[in-house]
Amino acid sequence: MSRIAYVNGQYLPHRHASIHIEDRGYQFADGVYEVVTIVNGKMIDEEGHMERLWRSLGELQIDAPMKAGPLKMIMREVVRRNGVVNGIIYLQITRGVAPRDHPFPKNTTPALVMTAKRLSMDKSERTAQAGVNVVTVPDIRWDRCDIKSVSLLPNVLAKQAAKDKNAYEAFQVDKNGMVTEGSSTNAWIVNQDGKVITRPTSNEILAGITRASLLRELEKKGVEFELRSFTVEELHNAREVFLTSSTSYVLPVVKVDEHVIGNGNPGSISVTLRQIYRDFMEDAS
Repeated sequence: MSRIAYVNGQYLPHRHASIHIEDRGYQFADGVYEVVTIVNGKMIDEEGHMERLWRSLGELQIDAPMKAGPLKMIMREVVRRNGVVNGIIYLQITRGVAPRDHPFPKNTTPALVMTAKRLSMDKSERTAQAGVNVVTVPDIRWDRCDIKSVSLLPNVLAKQAAKDKNAYEAFQVDKNGMVTEGSSTNAWIVNQDGKVITRPTSNEILAGITRASLLRELEKKGVEFELRSFTVEELHNAREVFLTSSTSYVLPVVKVDEHVIGNGNPGSISVTLRQIYRDFMEDAS
């Protein structure tokens, strides 16, 4: 089956999908995006993603291309046309096409692009069973990381730094030596007392939707957690480390930089939390 993309009102073969050369997303990264996980044909945390999308648009003063209802209908049609049962849908909204000039143009029509693709659940489980390696890098991003902007070059550099060291992810570290988040994930530790810790939401990190859902599940299960920043030293010496994202779910980390976490295998708490989140997804689907 050939992949189908949605571009500004049209469903097109993926290889023929294109945008205007003066689209401000292309020229200025003047746009936002969301990635929604699909499990058993169901969009996971759809409302959370929509709320964050609307918030990001508002922070950048970009008009929504349509109301939420029609947008969700198009999302479902893109998923259907691509035959995605387990995978993701990607949507991007930019300020639209205008002659190249830095200030916001007047009377532009926002541009909307969507794609969807299948992902292997089995591969995700194999990765989780082995655990992944993480490296730390300086956080060189701007001061509005709470906006899910398509301006991702610092994140790309961080992810490449991880790849260069055969690691799965890079955890970014601010000027005060505190871990912020991964290049495309949220960072968590479990301290030696068994308490789950992750950084609180602010302009310095993206409010992860998977992160938020996991926190709600922890409250329901009575699992003790703390919202605070933690140092690289705490990260290296943690009892357990894991990360969360829409595509990684809850993923155990077994090594950070040159420091083996625990006994080098996914920790019991991380494994349990992954199952809690998997159960949440199954219930949602």
